[in-house]
Amino acid sequence: MKSEKETIYDYAAELKLLAFKEELECTLSLAAEENWNHLQFLTELLGKESARRRECRRRSRIRSAGFPQMKYLHELVMEDMPKEAQVILPELETLDFIRQGRNLVLYGNPGTGKTHIATALGIKACQQDFTVLFTSVPVLLTQIREAKSAKTLRTLQLRFEKYDLVICDEFGYVSCDKEGGELLFNHLSLRAGKKATIITTNLAFNRWNEIIKDKVLVAAMVDRLTHKAYLVNMTGLSYRLKETQKMRQDKFLFNTAYIGNLFQVGV
Repeated sequence: MKSEKETIYDYAAELKLLAFKEELECTLSLAAEENWNHLQFLTELLGKESARRRECRRRSRIRSAGFPQMKYLHELVMEDMPKEAQVILPELETLDFIRQGRNLVLYGNPGTGKTHIATALGIKACQQDFTVLFTSVPVLLTQIREAKSAKTLRTLQLRFEKYDLVICDEFGYVSCDKEGGELLFNHLSLRAGKKATIITTNLAFNRWNEIIKDKVLVAAMVDRLTHKAYLVNMTGLSYRLKETQKMRQDKFLFNTAYIGNLFQVGV
């Protein structure tokens, strides 16, 4: 004959109430110490189960988003970022642009933190129950072409439309033909005015025709993506270049100090 506690464990396992099962003993002890009634005990135990499930959903959303690296907002060094980013970042961190379905375009030379900011905002969005997709523009275009060939384009479009936030990284690194430009434009237009999209690009808007040769299509794409969008100029000194310069400086200072020490000891 099973005890009541064993029966509760069985029910918890069957219903996949993992926190309920793991926290039962601790919560029973706490309830006895604090003289809780049944409702207080049940509220505490269910609260722990709810918290566990929320955390599992957050981890699942982050995993499903496809971030290439884990980058966080607290890792950004404000004084090292371009001025426009320093000014606008506190507003972007509220994630209101996602709630309002507004786009964000981060443009400027490589290495200035565009992908870091986009990724960090995406991770924070996942943590706040938004659904997110991270993709590069070349990868997205390949998926669109493959879906079109397989006659599954509409399925891809429906899935693409539903994300609360889509991050399209590396626009401008690979050129595309007229058909590719049209496919990309049509795909991105599905979200226009409804859901938020972040674009990172190393090209200013007047250079997008270097990637898509059709000037009319480029004008329409710029107009669609920038309507009511946040446009942030990320032109500045590359983080990687700064790190290289710092390494050289540190090495120079080390060598200078080492030589000075040699003279001091008379070597």
